[in-house]
Formats: sequence, structure tokens, C-alpha cells
Amino acid sequence: MQTGTVVTAGDGTVPGARSEPVHALTADGGIVAIRPVRPEDASAVTGMYEAASAANLRLRFFAQPSPATLSTEVKRLCRPESNQHVNVLAYEGDTLVGVASAERLGDRPAAEFAVFVADRQHGRGIGTLLLEHLAARCRRHGITELIGEVLPGNVDMLRVARNLSSHARNHLDRGVVDVSVRIGDGLADPIVDERERTAERASLRALLSPSSVAVAGAGRRAGSVGRETLLSLVEYGFTGTLYAINGRGTPVGPVSGYRSLLDLPGPVDLLVIAVPADQVAGVLADGARAGAHAAVVLSAGFGEAGPDGRERQADLVRLARRHGIRLVGPNCLGVFNSDPRVRLAAGFAPQLPPTGGLAVAAQSGAVVIAALDHAVRTGTGLSTVVSLGNKADISGNDLIAYWYDDPETRAVALYLESFGNPRKFARTVRALARRKPVLALKSGSSVAGGRAGASHTAAAAAPAATVDALFAQAGVIRTETLGELLDTARLLTAGPLPAGPRLAVVSNSGGLNVLSADAAEQAGLQLPVAGPDRPENPLDLGAGATPDQFSAATETAATAGTADMLLLVVVCTRANRPADVLSELGRVMDRHPDLCAAAVVTGATGLPHRIGERGMPVYELPEQAVRALAHAAAYAAWRQRPLGGWADLPGIDRARAHTLVEQALATGPGWQDYATTSDILAAYGIGIVPAEVALDAGAAVSAAARIGGPVVLKSADPQLVHKSDTGGVRIGLADGAAVAGAFETVASAGRPGSGVLVQPQVGGTVELVAGLVHDPLFGSVVLLGLGGVRTDLLADRTLQLVPMTDLDAGRMWRSLRCAALLTGYRGTAPADTAALEDLLLRLGRLAEENPEIAELDLNPVFAGPDGIHAVDAKLRLSPVGDEPDPVLRKLREPG
Repeated sequence: MQTGTVVTAGDGTVPGARSEPVHALTADGGIVAIRPVRPEDASAVTGMYEAASAANLRLRFFAQPSPATLSTEVKRLCRPESNQHVNVLAYEGDTLVGVASAERLGDRPAAEFAVFVADRQHGRGIGTLLLEHLAARCRRHGITELIGEVLPGNVDMLRVARNLSSHARNHLDRGVVDVSVRIGDGLADPIVDERERTAERASLRALLSPSSVAVAGAGRRAGSVGRETLLSLVEYGFTGTLYAINGRGTPVGPVSGYRSLLDLPGPVDLLVIAVPADQVAGVLADGARAGAHAAVVLSAGFGEAGPDGRERQADLVRLARRHGIRLVGPNCLGVFNSDPRVRLAAGFAPQLPPTGGLAVAAQSGAVVIAALDHAVRTGTGLSTVVSLGNKADISGNDLIAYWYDDPETRAVALYLESFGNPRKFARTVRALARRKPVLALKSGSSVAGGRAGASHTAAAAAPAATVDALFAQAGVIRTETLGELLDTARLLTAGPLPAGPRLAVVSNSGGLNVLSADAAEQAGLQLPVAGPDRPENPLDLGAGATPDQFSAATETAATAGTADMLLLVVVCTRANRPADVLSELGRVMDRHPDLCAAAVVTGATGLPHRIGERGMPVYELPEQAVRALAHAAAYAAWRQRPLGGWADLPGIDRARAHTLVEQALATGPGWQDYATTSDILAAYGIGIVPAEVALDAGAAVSAAARIGGPVVLKSADPQLVHKSDTGGVRIGLADGAAVAGAFETVASAGRPGSGVLVQPQVGGTVELVAGLVHDPLFGSVVLLGLGGVRTDLLADRTLQLVPMTDLDAGRMWRSLRCAALLTGYRGTAPADTAALEDLLLRLGRLAEENPEIAELDLNPVFAGPDGIHAVDAKLRLSPVGDEPDPVLRKLREPG
């Protein structure tokens, strides 16, 4: 869990500490606002206690509290937050529903906690939310343990404490349960994820499975967005109750009309808004009074319309949060659910989705229209489609949590233009991808903003490369085009995943066989060669192949046991019967439901896009099919990989590193000198080749004499990056004269007075670069690549976001193109890859626990049979601001 340094005033308070409310979902899908307690909350807190039952008060105070006791408690709670006292409360609308606090125990990194939830709010997960947010604020003050006393009968509180962390301990002593919860390493992810998915599903039920829908702005004018949306709902066969809201109360088709939402004869679950932007807030407020729990805002004129629009959008979200309403949009196309029990088409897309297993979420309405059109043309079934628009509230993260348990969804396709919280996205989408394929098309290249640093690592960890690393770690299938995404989705929703990368091709065209084989090789697939017991591959049946010949050859390929996937290519001529061929191929593949397969048909129109009961996809070109098969094989391989676990890294002194970072930042952020850099790295067991700083030629000669043997002179200026390009490095200096002669050239490459570093010359089998870069959105990234002057030239490198598992380091070096050099290429001695993995894991732990490390470059790093030698290190420190929390449950903030 990442932590940052918190600066406190002399009285222990935190200047500028965040006090604005954040919103979170309760277990039943409600929305509460959580923030620190303020002095002006005293009357509300007093009122909550006074309204509480005797039983509830006894669980909190162990006895019936007197008015004086309650008054003292309220005063304690309403003190300003400090490093000795932390408190949070939760409001639902204007009603106070709970409060939690922690009091530090002396100078220890521990605090005594207490939680109280209003009588009528028990069982909704509010106590859990309060304790999660309390723990997050405590960690900012260096508190790593929460301690409390709980009565044995307070089962709910014991369960809340136990579920907060996997490091919770209970001990019964004299009729009281002593509870200890270690929070320094963050919350237990699986527990938090399960709670989050439960809450998300409950909060989105009114959006995706409503029993009643009202469309505001559905009038008489043909072609208007509101009217067309209502008619779409009617045409698609919505199974619930529909209402049309317009100024005259005019019916629209078979749907009754009303002038206002307040005139409806019954409550409404989902409100669809298609009125001018300045009227949306008023309609939403009326919808809240009519019982709406979700809203789709089709109207434009919000975040996309400049500063005034952004403020209007933020106000709209705040209004929705106060009334417990989840919101899609604004400026969106709508939402669709093909479930026969719902049949929801709350949008104005020209096509309606066929029923099936692909869920789609896109920020662009045009992408949604393209996906719907493709689905209709190819017969690809869709489960749910959500046009996110401006993503003011509901985002991809919310839908990922919903789709995790959705039985109608077999695969998920995402079109993303931005990430609200990429760290949470990485965690939630990885969990989803372990169950269902997730495809993504990420547009743009400026997600993470520009890199302000000057290191090789920062340059390599560009936004697009960081997104690639995120997707690769999370098992997301990233495609280059929308067509490629939809082609792959067709395959993944139609059949099983391939068991491996082996592909067999059966065709009646030699030319397309060659193209298929070329595409397969480029995509990393294998075509097993023919043998005594293996059919020819690719197999050319000839242009006039009959349906029976195609059927027999496909059956042989399917049963030979030499292929994990089949590609069946049919070229239509006047001399064959393509429809009959496809029919036969469909029957063959239905007999082999565990074998991944795709077909290609070219030269005819009007043929089916899916064949057989399994719905095997039929493509127009072999390259389309091969790309889809390759994506499926890569995803299947990722699914089969073990997750890995926590790496045991002895010899780490986290406290010392934290102190060194604090001391360095106190003198000013920026690039650090060699001594500070080496000390911080040493605290994590990361060694650098020793070096001495010399400010003049004489000192350099003396240092070289003490070191002995050939030495290296390097500029000691920490801000100099490409030292070899500027004369800032001289190697192989064998004696004092050579050192003295090189001093001036090396020293002048840096700033005046920086001096030089004198080091023993070392080498290894392979020259690498390793490093870190911290991104405010994505978190920290570990880099490994081919080093030295080839770092930028060849760009052979890999990135890994933290936290890292014990298996990630091995995967990093094996993914390099130069990996063979590390294992003994053409008779060279293999490098100590275990030591390399240890280095990478220590870098990952260093970054995870010290996000103030903005950039770190180890270049070069020599890998050889005798170990790993980091020769040079550059380190830049920067204070950590308000960054996304990957674990804490909260909704995206307005604005």
C-alpha cells in the first residue's frame, strides 16, 4: 500500500487536510457521503445518539451512557483531525447515519478505534465503509494498527473488523473481545472486491434491470431524441412500465403521457432525460421525489461544453449523490439490455442489439452505433451496451464490477478514451479477466500526461507504453482497431478458448493457405508440420472440393490431436456449393465443442456469418480470423499462468528508507546526489558499485589508487542523463596519468563544481537498464531493458506496474528480445537471472512503499554469471499529492 509523507503543524493538525466529502456505495446500493467530523456536526451527532436504542448504545459504551458521557463523546469526536485523532462520519442525503474515530495510543503507530451506526442503518455495510475510510486516513498519519474492545454480543462489529484486513486478530479477555487490525499494508483485496461488487450490482440494478422507466422530453415532435428513445423502448419490447413526460402530458404511441414526474401513478426506477441542459437538474430533482434510483442523461451541454458546462455537470452529480441516484452520461447515447426478462433499449441508436453474451461499454456514442451495426450484420449477440458519454458518475470500473457476476455476459468489450482511476481499473479488470475475456480499444496517447523527468525510464514509460503494460498484466486483450476488437469478440463469445498456440488450416485455396500461414507466423501461432501420423498443414483440397471432402478433411484435422485451433477457408466458385460446405463444417465443429475454430468465406455474398449450433464465426478474410485466433490463444495462455504471490525479500529496512526520503525532501525535491541515492537503495538491499566523489584531478588520482585496477570516471552531476553523449564518461583508465588526463573532460560535462565519480571498472555478459518512474494516475512502473547506448536505439524493454508478484520479475526478463543473451547465447556463460529477478522485485517493493521516488535509473546494469552489478544510479524525489487509491471504495468525484 502506497503511503506519502504528511506534514503536520505544531499542534499536530494537518494543514489543508482533505475535508470534502467522498461518496461510496452501501451494500444495498445506496450512496453515503463520508468526510471528517467538523465542530458544526456536534448537534447532528448528539441527535443520532439521543435517537439510538438502549441496546445500540450499550454495544458502543458497554453501559447505558449518561447525558454527560454523551456530551464528552461528542466533544471528542468533533475535534479537528490530527496525528493523534482521526474521525469520519457518513451522511445519506441530509441524515447522519454513522461515525467512526481513532485515538492514537501514545507514540505508538497504533490507535484505538470506535464505530457507531444509527439504529435503522444496521446491515447496510455503513460501519464497514466508515472503518475502511478511517483506516485510509490513519495510514496517512503513520498509524498501522487499529485496536478496539468489542462486546461478544456485538457480532456485526466483530465481523466488520475481521473483514477489514486479513491481519485481524480477536482475543476474549474478561468478557470483552480485544480486536487488533493491522492496516499498514492496506486492506485485503479479495474481501474489498467482493463487497464492492455486491454494492455495484445493487446500485446498477435500477439502471440495467428496471421495472419502470420514465422518459423526460418524450414529446410529439418526430425525430426528437426523447420521442425516439421512448419508441425504441416500445419497439424492443421493454417488459416493465413506461411513462412519457412532456410539457403537455401527451401520450406517445401506446405510452401514457404526463406533464411532470410528480404526476406519475407509481414509482419509477430509471429516469431517461432528454431535455435542454438547463432543465436537466430540475427533472432529476423531480425524479428523485418520484423514487428514481438511476438516470440516463442523453442531453448534451455539460462537461464537453467548456467551463460552464463542467460546473453544471459537477452540480448535477452532486444532486444525484444527495438523492442516491446513479447516473450515466451526460451526453450519451443510452443503455441497452437484451435479457428477455428486461428488453431495455433506453437510447436513440438506430440499431437494436441481438441477444447474446458480449457486453459493451464505450465513451463514444459513434462507437456504440458501430458496435450495434456490426452485431446486427454478423449476428453477434450482445448482453448489455452502455454509452458512457462524459462518465460523470458511472464508469467502466462500475460496469466491470457488475459484469463480474452477470450470468448473461460471456465477454466484455471496452472503448476507453480516459481512465478515472487506472489503479482500480487494473485491479478490478484483472479479476474479471480471470473469469471472462475482456477486450479494449484505447484511443489517444496522452492519458498520463507528459513526463517531466529526464531519465531513460521516464522516457520509456510513455502513456501508451504504460497502458500497454497495464493491459498485459491485467489480461486485457488490446486491439489496434475497432474492427479487430469486434472480430475477436465474435470468436470469444462463440466457443471455447484454445488449449495452445497450434493452428491447423483446411482450405480449397493454395494462395489463401499461404496468406493464412504468413499471418499466423506473424501473430505468434504455430502450424505443426505434416508427418506420418499428421495431416498436411495447411491442407489444400483444391478449388472444386465438395462438401463431403471438406467435412472429412476437417474431421481428420479435428481428431489428429496436433492442433489447438482450426481455420477453415472456403473460396467460392461456380463449381462448388459454398452454402452446403458451410453447413457441413458447422456440423463437424458441433461434434467438437472443445476445439476453438473459425471459418473464412470469400467470393460470395448472402452466406451466414455464423455456422453450426455453436455459432462459429465466419470472416471475410483470413487475416481477420488469424488475428482473432491469436488474441484468443494469448488470452488463454494468460489465464493459465499462475497469479504469483507476495515475494519474501529479506534485508529491507523500510523505516530507514522512509527517514532518508523525508530528510532528502526536506532539503528540496529533485535529483539526489550519489550518496543519498546509494543509501536509499541500500535500505532495500540494492547495491551499486562503490564510487568516490572527487572535486579535482588530484583527488581523482588518489581515489583511483585506493580502488586499484582500471577505473571509470563519470560526471557526478545528478542532473546529467546521457553522460556518454556529452563526454561525461571515460572507461578503462589504467593509471594515475590517464585519470588526471580525463578529469577535465569528464568534469566539464556536468555543472561547475559537481566533480566526478571514480569507480572500479566492472562488466558482465549483458548490459541492461533498470529503473522506476512514478505516475500520479497509474502509480509506479518498473522498467527492464537492454542497456547502455542501445537503450534508446533498440527500445528492447518491458514495463511492470506495481505491486509485483514473485513471478513477475521472471516474466519481465523472459519477455525481452535479448532474453537469449541472459541464458547463454552461442556458448556464452549464462547470467545470474535469479539475482536479476531479486533486483527487480526489490525495485518494485521500493517503488510500492516509497511513491516519492519519481524517477530512478540504474544504467548500466551488468548481468553476468557472477551476479548483477548496477554501475550508475540517478534518483529524483518528489512529494506525493492526492492520488487515486486502488483499494478504497469511493465513487468518482464530481468535476
